Amino acid sequence: MRTLSDLDYVQTHQPQQSYQNQDLNLCADDYSLLTDLYQLTMAACYTGEGIEQRRASFELFVRRLPEGFGYLIAMGLEQAIAYLAKFRFSSTQISALQATGIFTQAPESFWTLLAQGSFTGDVWAVPEGTAVFANQPLLRVEAPLWQAQLVETYLLNTLNYQTLIATRAARLRDIAGEDATLLEFGTRRAFSPQGSLWAARAALAGGLNATSNVLAALQLGQLPSGTMAHALVMALSAIEGTEEQAFTAFHQYFPGAPLLIDTYDTVAAAQRLAEKVNSGEMELTGVRLDSGDLVALSKKVRSLLPHVSIFASGDLDEWEIARLKAEDAPIDGYGLGTKLVTGVPVNGVYKLVDIDGIPVMKQSSGKITYPGRKQIFRSFAGGTVQTDRLGLVGESPVDEQPLLQLVVKEGKSVQPPETLTTIRQRTAASVASLPQETRRLHQPVSVKVEISVGLRDLTEETRKRTAKDAFAKRLEEKDAK
Repeated sequence: MRTLSDLDYVQTHQPQQSYQNQDLNLCADDYSLLTDLYQLTMAACYTGEGIEQRRASFELFVRRLPEGFGYLIAMGLEQAIAYLAKFRFSSTQISALQATGIFTQAPESFWTLLAQGSFTGDVWAVPEGTAVFANQPLLRVEAPLWQAQLVETYLLNTLNYQTLIATRAARLRDIAGEDATLLEFGTRRAFSPQGSLWAARAALAGGLNATSNVLAALQLGQLPSGTMAHALVMALSAIEGTEEQAFTAFHQYFPGAPLLIDTYDTVAAAQRLAEKVNSGEMELTGVRLDSGDLVALSKKVRSLLPHVSIFASGDLDEWEIARLKAEDAPIDGYGLGTKLVTGVPVNGVYKLVDIDGIPVMKQSSGKITYPGRKQIFRSFAGGTVQTDRLGLVGESPVDEQPLLQLVVKEGKSVQPPETLTTIRQRTAASVASLPQETRRLHQPVSVKVEISVGLRDLTEETRKRTAKDAFAKRLEEKDAK
């Protein structure tokens, strides 16, 4: 029996060498392949059955909010639209898929579809920075079935992650207050280099002032912001003699940057800096505390440096900031990293709600979905969100604001990209419009979401139709026997 050599194995079982990339880096040209295999196998099946061009509607929503959250802030739409605009398969990508051997039974028309296709559908979405709740669609895709199916994975990836970060940022801003400086420091803890860029964007759009991520800041037209690390203090102290000399050296080149004062003895460092400030040797704008009892230390530092801003960092989140404020810690700004860019995920899903004009619904236990294309109708009382009504697209609002807007028509964006400032302002207004019980950190209560009469009726009709069809199918199978 012949034994395959390693080279034979690679050639027989691996995609073409031209598409291999051990660095696993990512560019926009790769986006169409950044999907789950079953999206492609389903699209091939649709093509074989001749239904790939049937009009389909999928909606992206969360079944339940993360524990301890009263709302979500929708984010990631701009990147989703950019992805759809570039959605297409190159000849190299198609060859790589064919070389896997997985698609040997797929119809030839499937490859023609990929080679010639692009996204030609419509997209409805809530604007970025809008507060949403469970079972409300953040986005709806209306497109030929194969297109609407293939884009699922990427849309979930960007909207789920950016919505999580924007929501955390909005909660942090709400707790810290308008005057606090909030900086995003999460790049080293984000789940990937790409994730760090999305996290920075979503954090800024959610209400933070700046990011330390240089690439993200420059790409977004922002100024990066940061302080210094303990390494500089230790290196210069060891070589030049003292912590004080390290501060003096760094301050010479970056006089506006806060100094990190907790490398050795926080209070002693503050005392020496106070002497320089009081003697007129130094004009100090801020200091950063990264460890220890932040309440006690900030109060002591404030007594020594009464006119210097105090910045705190070190695994902070909205609950810790709330605690620091409750104990009157005189802290003017916060650096947010690990707990901002990680944590309990937003578990958004993407479900078929209509195919070829036929409403459909999932009826699995615990995972039931509402059928049909839907709209969110929001009502206000005195500027505060009163109730939301989840209804069908054909329903008319009655003193209500429809939230889903047309953002892509026949594959083309119909709105110019919004600025971060605009999205940040919408986020702030959205949070401010929520009831206090929805904004609180402990046992928040979401805004009541009513199901319209029309949606209730359609749900019952769809359930009965599905049961009737299943019963008729069983009878047909029984008669055939």
